[in-house]
Amino acid sequence: MSIDAPRPSGRSPYDGPAPASAPPPRAYTPLWRRLREDEWPPLGEVLRGRRGQISPGVILALAVPCLWWLTVPLLIGYQMARTARLLARRIFPVRPEGVIEDREVLRVQRVRAWVAVVMSVALLAVFGGWKDMADAGSQVTQRMIFAPWVALPSAAVTVALLFWAAGSGARRTMRTKLWPACRSALWFFGAWVLVPLWAVMAFKAMSVASGHLGPLTTPLLLFVCWTPFWWLIFFLGFASGPALRHAFNLSTLHPVLPALVTTVLVWAFALLGLRSGGLPPGPAPLAVCAFLGGPVSVTAVAWWEIHRLRHRHGVRWRG
Repeated sequence: MSIDAPRPSGRSPYDGPAPASAPPPRAYTPLWRRLREDEWPPLGEVLRGRRGQISPGVILALAVPCLWWLTVPLLIGYQMARTARLLARRIFPVRPEGVIEDREVLRVQRVRAWVAVVMSVALLAVFGGWKDMADAGSQVTQRMIFAPWVALPSAAVTVALLFWAAGSGARRTMRTKLWPACRSALWFFGAWVLVPLWAVMAFKAMSVASGHLGPLTTPLLLFVCWTPFWWLIFFLGFASGPALRHAFNLSTLHPVLPALVTTVLVWAFALLGLRSGGLPPGPAPLAVCAFLGGPVSVTAVAWWEIHRLRHRHGVRWRG
């Protein structure tokens, strides 16, 4: 009887199929770079680090009770930020599906924003005083507070006008995509409304229970009262940029809506700032130019974006 020679792989033909090869190891990516991506690593992976083992420093920080005032809030805060970011990116993705993204327009918008910041700081440094700096800070705070309340009616009016001007076929398409965009806006404004309400309720709960708390129940009450508040803050922080950039996902209804809503918003904020703080500091001609420079430049970039959408990507107002 002849004996078959062994195969080059060293396996017999009766051993069955070869096992699937293990996937190649993923290249190491620094933590700071992963935090810039949409998916943050889990807390256990962050603690293990590059080698896959928890470092002695982390073990010492978790084991020593006198360091818990620092380590426990950091761990809880990271986990809250991670979950808030996951939900914010799910509702307001950085690059929504089907949205036309023009890198040249994004580059021009970024340059315009930095030029506006540099010009504002330069005007304050040359012509402004301490009162002007305080007024500028209060205007920035007011814009952050009132931005959602100005954005909501502005977006609603812009959508209504564009819906009225669109053709019948475009109206049917926009109607099917309107409710997801409205749901995203409700998420954002609901969180924005809950922040002050929850802060008031937390302060009242702490003041009522202040005289009846022990050394162990005080941290527990602080955790119960303020964890949802900071989760909402994290959610708004991660959601605000994509929400305002894509006009609360209205770009899925029509590609020109973010540019139109941005134009309406910038003029509304300019008029509100003029009414509350007046013109920027400096000579009258320069102050008028500085006041009009922001909204005019934003409007010019927005209409240039619409022009590129029409001629490069075939976007039409009515279809």
